[in-house]
Amino acid sequence: MMNIDLIKNPTLRRVADKVRSGVPVDENDALAMLATADVVELGLIADSVRRRINGATAYYGVYYGVNMNLNYTNVCELRCPLCAYSRDEGDADAFTLSLDEIEQRVRRAVGFGIDEVHIVGGLNPALSLEYFTEMLRRIKRVKPELFIVAFTATEYDYFARRSGMSISGLFRVMIDAGLGALPGGGAEIFDPGVRGRIAPRKISGERWLAVMREAHHAGLKTNATMLYNHIENPSHIVDHLSRIRDLQNETGGFKTFVPLPFHPENTALAVEKQATGFDDIRIYATARVYLHNIPHLKGLWMYLGEKLAQVMLHFGVDDIGATYHYEKVVHAAGATTDDVGSEERLRRIIENAGMTPVRATAAY
Repeated sequence: MMNIDLIKNPTLRRVADKVRSGVPVDENDALAMLATADVVELGLIADSVRRRINGATAYYGVYYGVNMNLNYTNVCELRCPLCAYSRDEGDADAFTLSLDEIEQRVRRAVGFGIDEVHIVGGLNPALSLEYFTEMLRRIKRVKPELFIVAFTATEYDYFARRSGMSISGLFRVMIDAGLGALPGGGAEIFDPGVRGRIAPRKISGERWLAVMREAHHAGLKTNATMLYNHIENPSHIVDHLSRIRDLQNETGGFKTFVPLPFHPENTALAVEKQATGFDDIRIYATARVYLHNIPHLKGLWMYLGEKLAQVMLHFGVDDIGATYHYEKVVHAAGATTDDVGSEERLRRIIENAGMTPVRATAAY
């Protein structure tokens, strides 16, 4: 593999020098990486960051999980333009799972050999806090070893406001019920102007970060996401990465960063551009270099497709996601990948990219 010392592009050469010296790249460096045509050289830099973080012996290991998605309701007060999943109460295809239905689904998924349950849903005013705590307890009763990754920062803010609890108090209750970690959903793009168009009723970027700060203080590790390929521009992407890096410097609580390409089908959002594969590569590689303080970069095969997910493994990604039995949200927006992947399939994706599969939960 080519050494980063041999990179010829002058701009990327400066970035590579910083990486080699352990100096964090700045926002101008990130903008340059997002614009470069030399994606192969950019990939070498991202690859070197991944090698440094994972260690030489573990470099070729790629994480995957065997889990189920639990989307407990699609009824949501927000009805964001970017969302194809949400419904109003009373709509013909609106649903809310009962606790018995949730338990049955988890029991079936345990038969598939899952290690983890990943839970997200809508902001449904008919559901009490007891519904959510009992949900977690029932999952743990089905199989105590299951790792639970549950509810976005948006959901926690909603639960706290409706129950009159502080966020810190809410996390204590959820941890007691079985919560293991938080997904990173709801981050979207932090810029207020963009956020006001794609998710006008969702909590602000500042509030999302504040909830995540409280989660980290409670001892919970979390993901962070970024939704791109809609109406954002490179400066919005860099601002988003900067705010996440700043909070990570403060708390150290983010374990994984997950860029999410937006699927516009069936949504109310008019997309102003369509990302190419080169755009995807630049975004993932730039994120890997810029977020030097976050251990893992996830490229979800269900969003990217198998082939592009394999490519990303050479551009800084070290996790392709999981089996996601029963996934609904991204497929409601028009994702064309299958809505479940077998463990054999995920291992094959990784092996065909020249890497070694490593099965893990979100706790790694």
